[in-house]
Amino acid sequence: MSTAPESEPRVPKPALVFDDPLDRQSSDDTDRGWGERTDGDSAADLKRFLDEKPPHHL
Repeated sequence: MSTAPESEPRVPKPALVFDDPLDRQSSDDTDRGWGERTDGDSAADLKRFLDEKPPHHL
C-alpha cells in the first residue's frame, strides 16, 4: 500500500461552453488568419502583386 499524499480534488472543466463566440476575435480578424506575410518588404510586395495580377488588370 502506498502512502502518497492526497492531492486536492480536481474540479472538472465544463463540457459545454455557452458563451457568445462572437465576443472573441477569430483568426480571420487578423492578418495571420488570412495568410498574410508580416515580414515582407514593399519591393517584394510589389513584385508579388505584379506577378499575381489577373489578366484583365493589364
